[in-house]
Amino acid sequence: MFKAEIRKQALKDRLLLTDPMYHALNESLLKQFKTIDFGQIKTLHIFLPITEKKEPDTFLLIEWLNKTHPEIKIIVPKADFETALMTHHEYLGEKDLKKNLYNILEPQKGNLHEGEIDMIIIPLLAFDKLGYRVGYGKGFYDRFLRDVNAQKIGLSLFPAIKKIDDVNEHDIKLDFCITPTEIIQF
Repeated sequence: MFKAEIRKQALKDRLLLTDPMYHALNESLLKQFKTIDFGQIKTLHIFLPITEKKEPDTFLLIEWLNKTHPEIKIIVPKADFETALMTHHEYLGEKDLKKNLYNILEPQKGNLHEGEIDMIIIPLLAFDKLGYRVGYGKGFYDRFLRDVNAQKIGLSLFPAIKKIDDVNEHDIKLDFCITPTEIIQF
């Protein structure tokens, strides 16, 4: 399947999730996330969910990290839709977040982070068995990931699809993907 087709189907599948199903899948994602070894992680970049699109609820992961690994610095993105680039800011809590024009939560006062990042939790609509992902198609994460030497971990409410047929040289492969039932290494 091609990305446009996959994108359309994945969005449809997400919106078909009932609230109890969505909640249960997120709890299962958290359970898998808790099994990761965070011993060497000093800085973790994580996306903030667009709940209207039923993206994985990363607030559950952030809350767990803050309780069990307070030493890990959490970084969240802020998108510039004119340049299609992101800046990265220290997470100061939900009170510091505000929705932008695209309904995406973004930090307002968190300090800009320009240092090393050890792990990146990446949004996706779908991923294949080779470790490639389909996002919303703007390329924000592919541009960000090509210059970063960090663990790249996707987060998906659904299992892998067989293959993305139109992968290109700009697509960055994941190292792992967390689903509600497993963590897949590529």
